[in-house]
Amino acid sequence: MTSIVILLPIIVGLILWNDLPQQIATHWGADGKADGFSSRAVAVFIPPLMILGVHWLCVLITCADPGNKGQNEKVLGIVLWISPILSVIMNGLVYVNALGIAVSVSMVTLIFTGILFVVIGNYLPKCKRNYTIGIKVSWTLENEENWNKTHRFAGKVWVAGGLALTAAGFLPEGILMIVLFAALGLLVAAPVLYSFLYHKKQVREGYDACDCTGHDDRDDL
Repeated sequence: MTSIVILLPIIVGLILWNDLPQQIATHWGADGKADGFSSRAVAVFIPPLMILGVHWLCVLITCADPGNKGQNEKVLGIVLWISPILSVIMNGLVYVNALGIAVSVSMVTLIFTGILFVVIGNYLPKCKRNYTIGIKVSWTLENEENWNKTHRFAGKVWVAGGLALTAAGFLPEGILMIVLFAALGLLVAAPVLYSFLYHKKQVREGYDACDCTGHDDRDDL
């Protein structure tokens, strides 16, 4: 079903074929202006097929991970549906602009990314430890407590950050991509930093719990 949804834009492109120009904008710069063009055939067929390839690669890698056996179904559902939704939105933007309807690609991208972070953040705390989904750094993969704490923290941060990104979609066109990349850097770095600091806290508490001075409590008996 997800593969069919990914390929739906091809059917739409064939229906609109005679209304689409020979050269279609398929890439936009940070300023929101089109700076890359493709032939009609390439614009209609190649993006959905590329997304389909990436989609199947992600699905196969996710299914091959033994850590995802018994994984939360809603978490796996997000993995399955990100690519189909991306295909519909991305190719929809290409067609709409090709038909002469002015739609801000930067604004839609920012709003879509914000909504995506809200959805993922909502289910991230339910994600079980694995090697393909979630905050996969050595400290979370080696310690389940760190994994759970980090993903609960990341869930809150991503929901808040996603809401902020969605609202930021209505800022002036020229700064939207700057806001997007700055927010992405922050939303990725914050959970990793939290995980590292929690790891250091665990190490310190483990060190303090042992008698590292060589003192033997039996001497007090």
